Parts: sequence; C-alpha cells; structure tokens
Amino acid sequence: MKIAINIPIVGKEEIDVVTSILKNGALTSAANLGGKYVQEFEKSAASFVKSKYAIAVNSGTAALQAALYALDIKKGDEVLIPSFTFVATANAVVATGAKPVFVDILKENYTIDPDDLEKKITKRTRAIIPVHLYGNVAFIERLSEISKKHNIPIIEDSAQSLGSTYKEKNTGTFFEMGCYSMYPAKVMTAGEGGFIVTNNKNLRDKLLMIRNHGMVHGYDTRMFGLNLRLPEINAAIATVQMKKLPKFLKSRKNNSQRLSKLISDLNIILPKERKNENVNWYLYTISTDKRNNILKKLNDKGIGAASYYPIPVHKTPFYKLKIKLPVTDWAASHVLSLPIHPNVTQKNIEFIAKTMHEIL
Repeated sequence: MKIAINIPIVGKEEIDVVTSILKNGALTSAANLGGKYVQEFEKSAASFVKSKYAIAVNSGTAALQAALYALDIKKGDEVLIPSFTFVATANAVVATGAKPVFVDILKENYTIDPDDLEKKITKRTRAIIPVHLYGNVAFIERLSEISKKHNIPIIEDSAQSLGSTYKEKNTGTFFEMGCYSMYPAKVMTAGEGGFIVTNNKNLRDKLLMIRNHGMVHGYDTRMFGLNLRLPEINAAIATVQMKKLPKFLKSRKNNSQRLSKLISDLNIILPKERKNENVNWYLYTISTDKRNNILKKLNDKGIGAASYYPIPVHKTPFYKLKIKLPVTDWAASHVLSLPIHPNVTQKNIEFIAKTMHEIL
C-alpha cells in the first residue's frame, strides 16, 4: 500500500542503541530486576503513565497472561471480556485454564458494555478485562462501580491506548493493573514487547517472578512462571521510542482533526472524543453500512484502510460460540480504520478525503 494503516517509525537513535548492545554482548538478563535497558525502560514507562511500577515483558499478550497469573486466575474461573477485540485478550484467559465470557460493546465507542457485563457476572467470575479499543477509553466510572459492588478486580487491556487519558489519568492506571503492547503497528514500538503497570508492590513482585520462571535469585522458583522477559535490544528501542511518543501522539491528533474536518460532510459515523477524554488516535475508525465496498475501493487506490475486526473473537473457528452480541455483530460489519499515523502527510490526508468523496 502507498499509505499504510500503521508503520513502525524508527530512526538513527534506535539503530545506534541496538548496534551498541550487539557490540557489548549483553543481549538479555535473567536477573530479577532485568538488565540495564529493561530497568531504564520501566522507569520511563512508569513515569509516562504516572504509575508506581512498570514491568516489561516480551509482548502485549504476555502482559495480559502475567497479569492474570498475578491474580491467581485458574481453571474453573471466569473472566469477562469483550468479543470485539484482538484475539489475544481471550487467548490469555484460556492460557490460564480459565473461561473467557464474552460481553457486548457500546455503539458509542466500541468498548465493553457495562450493563451487559453486570448481567454476566456469576459466582465464578474472578476478573474483568475491559479493552480500550482503538485508543477509546472504556466507561471507567461504571466499571469502577461494578468492580466495587461485586468485589471483582479489573485488568485494563491498554494494548491500543498508550497515551489515552480520561480526566487527565492514563488508561491502564485506573484499576489493579494495565497491560500494554509495543508491537510494530502500535503508537510506539520495541519491535516486539509489552509491559504491565501497577501501583501495588505485591503485584509488582509477583509479576517480576512470573516473567522469569517464578524465580527471585535463580533456581529458587517460588511460584509458577514462564520466560516472558523482554530482551535488552527491544527494551533499548522502547526507551528511545518513549522519548518520541509525545511527538507521535501530537502528530496523530493533528492528522485525525484534519481528516475529520475534510470528511465531516459524508454520510458516515466519525470517531469522537467524549468529554474529559483524550484519545491517542491509534486507529481512526469510522462506521458505515457500505464498509466492504469502501474498503475495497480505498485499497485499490493504495490507501491501506483496514477493518478491525471483521470476525468477532466468539465467532472464530477456535471459539465458535452461538451467543447473541448484537452490537458486536453490527460493528464487525461496519467499522473501517483510515491511516493517520505520523508518517501520513497533509497531502496524504487530502488524498484519503478526496477518495472518500469520490466513493460516496
């Protein structure tokens, strides 16, 4: 595609730091606190989201998995999640032996529907994972009410929402833990990687063990753990990227505003920020009943528009559940994301808008 939906934006600083690590040979560390670059990255990530602790792992999926293990989620437990998300949210639950229970979403911003969520709580419900999809913030106040009323912890899936805030507080910091992804298509990248944030020292100590075979001092496994460590190369890339993140986010916001202005007259539903919400614009997502036709024509013109997600998780061949999630089904056939990442130029935005007008 001439204009990709999302791309990693790396430069000389990332190349230089990777080269220096390759030269000194310290590629990873099995120490409890991780290597030099892992620790440096964790400090910068915690500082950015204003959390006491950040624990680096090797993917966003690993972050979710580790967070669930830290809450002792196991076979027989149920975890409430949206079906309208990337499959990693559900797979992380299955990996613990627990059962993912799928919840519908709100048409307003594609995040978990608190009313449907509350209806699906049972005596086996042990956790809730709301997803801040596309960077849109889930309905925090209602989720907080439900969590307190039923005494159920919340893990925020913030894989897509690094930099999004609600009432000036970062996603991932409202509840017990928040999990982020640093996959190449995200708002910043480590190549591959993820991290968990928490203000709870006990959870932090457990997460440090979980990512390193359950060990503290080596060969002293104290709880179940895996190798979820983030290599030094990836941590170093992430540290450089964190410094660039504010600039990346500003560029995304500017592009989203430009695009909205140019296509506001079309018969489509545009993405909007709620009051007190500051979205990171990871994905600029419109909805239209002509989605498939528009998607094909945009792609034919070299515009990397994409649909996230055309098949809800509960309908994938692995899960294959016959349940009714009407808004989820509607979204799966209507949503379409347009490119607005920092390398999308003003000329590109104008071309996308012009093409949209020609199609509609």
